[in-house]
Amino acid sequence: MLKINTLNYAQEVCYNGTLVIKAFSSGVEIGSCNWILNGPKGDIAYLSNSCFFSAHAMAFDYRSLRGTCALIYSDFSSLSDTQDIEDGDNYTDPTSDKLLPPSSFQDSDGFNLNSDEDLEEKEKLVFICSCAIECVKDGGSVLIPINRLGTILQLLEEMTTLLEASATEVPVYIISSVAEELLVWLNIIPEWLCKQRQERVRTFSSMNLVRCTCMLKFANYEVGSLFLTSQLILQLFSGEFLFAHVKLLKEKKIHVVPDIHSHGFLKNWREPCIVFCPHWSLRMGPVVHLLRRWCGDPKSLLILEDMENLELALLPFKPVAMKVLQCLFPSGIGLQKVQPLLKTLQPKTVLFPEDLRLKTNFSCEKSFSVSYYTEAETLKVSRQKDSSEIKIAADLASQFYWKTFKKEGINVNRLKGKLLMENGRHHLFLDNDKKTSSGNSSLLRCGLLDSNKFLAKLSKMGINASMERGTDDAGSTNVRIVHTEKPYKALIEIGNTSTAITTVDANVASILYKAIDNILDEV
Repeated sequence: MLKINTLNYAQEVCYNGTLVIKAFSSGVEIGSCNWILNGPKGDIAYLSNSCFFSAHAMAFDYRSLRGTCALIYSDFSSLSDTQDIEDGDNYTDPTSDKLLPPSSFQDSDGFNLNSDEDLEEKEKLVFICSCAIECVKDGGSVLIPINRLGTILQLLEEMTTLLEASATEVPVYIISSVAEELLVWLNIIPEWLCKQRQERVRTFSSMNLVRCTCMLKFANYEVGSLFLTSQLILQLFSGEFLFAHVKLLKEKKIHVVPDIHSHGFLKNWREPCIVFCPHWSLRMGPVVHLLRRWCGDPKSLLILEDMENLELALLPFKPVAMKVLQCLFPSGIGLQKVQPLLKTLQPKTVLFPEDLRLKTNFSCEKSFSVSYYTEAETLKVSRQKDSSEIKIAADLASQFYWKTFKKEGINVNRLKGKLLMENGRHHLFLDNDKKTSSGNSSLLRCGLLDSNKFLAKLSKMGINASMERGTDDAGSTNVRIVHTEKPYKALIEIGNTSTAITTVDANVASILYKAIDNILDEV
């Protein structure tokens, strides 16, 4: 855990002074994120499973991912889609309202946000809860190892409402070592919730509110800032809670316990009951013990998210007599929206999964290039910036004495100081005891050595020389080798970044060095 850093909402963090990292909501779950990594040579967006519409989590913030140098597309939810998308078939004109059903609407970028998705999710929740209540009425217990926090909270709300309506009294347990802290945190940090949930937060208008920073700590984590008033010690909400679990806890309609061996759990345990607990894999956590207890009961019910291999998941508990209900909730972008989304984001390069190559066709796409990646394979992406930016104080920059190299098209200035990397940017700090003037120090020679000028210089000095092309240790063929025979024997290797003189006589080396020194630019 020492290597794990927690982030607040929309917080920028810097890793190793080089990468600036920022998270944006993906819309799938409370706190689920897409990422941008910004470095000196460009920025990279990481796009994971995302949803345009959610009944509990903040909406997919795709606009913050626009215009990056590269985008890694990592939403694999479309692998289960049976329909392949031909190039151009998955994009509709954002201005064409006739193509939309009455229950649909579009955001400013033309994406169809269908309100039927919300209704469908609501109907799923009602169906799941009605199945659970029928089960407990029949004398069975319900086990729910769903790993989606937002879905669990919505199931709690719907289930307790239906229990009240049916006049059925059964205990509801949440078994988790982190549940208590997490439930408290959820109701004081609304930033990651959808707008409908956030609108439930209303501050007092009749009181003089004083905003201050009051960091609450749960499990040694700073989790939020609150409003304090001069009349109240602590009051956050006037009106509805963000989720109903706060009210349910106060009314003791749900019981939160850290584990199945806790004293409070054993003391209050009653069957039939409804239990929310980890883990969705059915291989660890309280679900293993409870599933062994109820797997032979045909009246009990196991509610799971859609699994790829249900038979394998239940194999250790066979024979299984209890009923099993699988449910599937939206968790991805969908093939129909992939290309219009990427056109809106406008990255320079898209890295797309090889597994989805046959499902989406980018052959006619010209606004960005596409490369396909596979697991455990290194993919080279051309960098978008050939140079890095550097931050220099304005008063120092005005003192620079520039030397212009017309052939290379660059300006050069000699400095003495420290070059540091901080928050993804280079910072230059000059020594206090040294000025930036180049006149206070000896001249240096730099630039590319013109081989033809060098041969002409040797000829004027009476030195016979010939030149041939060669290769250096790195395999580069852009190397010229000059041989001198009379009156001095030597070999001069001229490369892109250096010139090497090889001879047995130090005096000869000194003469050749002076010849090169007279040709190169000084700074």
